[in-house]
Amino acid sequence: MVLTQKMLIKYMTTDNKRLETCDFYRMKSILSLILISALLNFSFGQLQEAINSFSKDSKLEHASISFYAYDLSSKKTISELNGKASLPTASTAKLYPTAIALEMLGKDFRPETKIYVNGRIEKGILHGDLIVRGGGDITLGSRFFNDSGHEKDFLKQWLDSVRKAGITKIEGNIICDGSDFGYMGIPDGWSWGDQGNYYGAGVSGISVYDNTLFYQFKTSSRAGDTAHLVNIFPNYPELSFRNQIIGSTKGGDNSYIYGSPFSNYRFGVGTLPINSSLFQVKGSHPDPEHQLSLDLYQFLIENGIQISGAPQSYLKSSLQPISYEDHEILFSYSGRTIEEIATITNMKSVNLFAEGLLCLIGYHFSSKGTTEEGLKQIELFLESKKISQQGFYLNDGSGLSRSNGISARHFCHLLEYMYHSKSYSVFEKTLPIAGKSGTLSSLCSGQIGQGRIYAKSGTMNRIKSYSGYVKTKSGKTVAFGFIVNNFSCSSSELTKKMEVVLNVMAGL
Repeated sequence: MVLTQKMLIKYMTTDNKRLETCDFYRMKSILSLILISALLNFSFGQLQEAINSFSKDSKLEHASISFYAYDLSSKKTISELNGKASLPTASTAKLYPTAIALEMLGKDFRPETKIYVNGRIEKGILHGDLIVRGGGDITLGSRFFNDSGHEKDFLKQWLDSVRKAGITKIEGNIICDGSDFGYMGIPDGWSWGDQGNYYGAGVSGISVYDNTLFYQFKTSSRAGDTAHLVNIFPNYPELSFRNQIIGSTKGGDNSYIYGSPFSNYRFGVGTLPINSSLFQVKGSHPDPEHQLSLDLYQFLIENGIQISGAPQSYLKSSLQPISYEDHEILFSYSGRTIEEIATITNMKSVNLFAEGLLCLIGYHFSSKGTTEEGLKQIELFLESKKISQQGFYLNDGSGLSRSNGISARHFCHLLEYMYHSKSYSVFEKTLPIAGKSGTLSSLCSGQIGQGRIYAKSGTMNRIKSYSGYVKTKSGKTVAFGFIVNNFSCSSSELTKKMEVVLNVMAGL
């Protein structure tokens, strides 16, 4: 039922003479406001009806759902269903490290890798070691910022700096030290099935090439034949790889790499399409710190720098803690900005970058770049801004941990704070837009939600979520969280069901 001004006037009075004695224009203005309010309440009722109908779907009979929508203009809740229920959310958890890194570190902050010497330089000879101290730069040699074949370009800049210092010979070792960030490997709650694959690469004080190994396979024309491993980039001679991947008539990459952090043993299972001349599979790197020591050592030698020592890494060589106060900084190398990292993190849902931002927060404010310290700093930030943490459980930065527990309402508290913060314009630009960009490029495509929903998505086995902002048809900005766990349909089918609710919200 649609209310009209005429109907409201008739409802409010049956005495025409009384109406004539009133200030008609004043009454008309009041009635217009009442009408607008009634229409808005009716629209909000449609949203509540949509989420209630969604929850009654037979495929969601055993599902856990948390939904919350909040009008940032009126500061009123406009729809809710189990809004306080804390659930694993998958990648929407990335909203926390990206938003808070922008607030705490600033959009222009750049992580630094510092190169030290622990001896004197005389007549072109460094009498001592060249030491790389990791500062949590997760963009070093990253494929997201370097074209294929240019991942090692940063080494050319390092070589130039070594030459500029007058060094032609090093009578010592090449040491890489990422110990300021610890050696936990991965956060709590990550599954064994994730750890060996590229999306399960752990963050470290020294990260390089996205902490990823790129396996290149060739398959024959016959299904069941073992795929031939052609090459691995970067070259990591200590890797032991057991290949159980076979060719199949099934299309796409259906292979999995298994292995744990700091273990040089990896094995691959599953299938790749037959008749593939070069098929690339990505897996996590067991030890990026050691990889950089090998590559820097080799690159310097290939370019005429003599080295009498060997490539060493802090963890692998069991080195004693290094006192950097006694060492000279030869040069520093700056990574990409927080704004650039946060944009890739949210647009492409990069787990490593989210974990890296979390650890950078911990490192900058406590000199400890661990996951634990990053989580502690986020907790302190939320507390200082009076953002609710009751029932809030965050165990990593990427959302890959199933130990996370976040409600739709928690997301809206964060989104409301960011909406009024100095970082809002930058933060909003990091978010994918429905039907247009990033991980939302196909969401609500050609529907009313296209171009109106700015949000982060999250997808894992039996988990689907969205959280962000909606620019509604009437000009409102709505913060929302939408989380579903343990549904009984495919992820793509659930997305279509969730689109119905999202489109209603966009149409308010």
